[in-house]
Amino acid sequence: MPTDGGGPSADGQTPVLEARHLGRTLRLGATELEILRDISFGVQRGEFVTLMGPSGSGKSTLLGCITGLDTPTSGQVLLNGVDVSRMHESQLAGIRNRSVGMVFQAFNLIPTLTARENVEVPLYAGSWRGSPSRRAEDLLGLVGLASRLEHRPNQLSGGEQQRVAIARALATEPPLLVADEPTGNLAATQGKEVMDLLWSLREHLGTTFVIATHDAAVSRYATRTLQLADGMLVGDAPGPRAGAR
Repeated sequence: MPTDGGGPSADGQTPVLEARHLGRTLRLGATELEILRDISFGVQRGEFVTLMGPSGSGKSTLLGCITGLDTPTSGQVLLNGVDVSRMHESQLAGIRNRSVGMVFQAFNLIPTLTARENVEVPLYAGSWRGSPSRRAEDLLGLVGLASRLEHRPNQLSGGEQQRVAIARALATEPPLLVADEPTGNLAATQGKEVMDLLWSLREHLGTTFVIATHDAAVSRYATRTLQLADGMLVGDAPGPRAGAR
């Protein structure tokens, strides 16, 4: 059953992410369309959560509210205990840069930049104190692209582009990485490689993951699964890898 979310975990740690009674409504002329309805849950550090549901269930809108790309109509979103749901964009940009990395189905790489330069972008936007170039090189090595540093997106396969996007999302060491259908544009073999990589990054870096998907193959990596239907959280249960370290 859906949880009420919120509050410290049993060990007293503040959740990486909390949604509290989250709602999102769109006005279409004289009609109000409820996209999200009273959604509450919390995500603890180190969890690998899949957000499941059919197209139109509200997954992408929920991720947009979590990352600050969309504004909830009601309720709250907290990142590491900080309420970001009503912040101005100037405040939110800094919080987002430090607290949450984002990976998208369409990769969203800058086509004129090399793999290294794409990963460097968030480091220049934030307050990274080290060398952006060295940081990008280290991360691209971590995702298996040490030999592709100077390649542009059109010189990379879809799976390689998504690896660059993952390295970019991790550039500022955010505790949370949010992904929207990260294997949606990939062949099955490439999708499995990307999911294996994300799982290994959880183990290696301790990053927390929330991944929206309708793909059952992706859900097999979950330590926990949230189920959405018609904008409501209708299920919250341990995933196939619950208890994995």
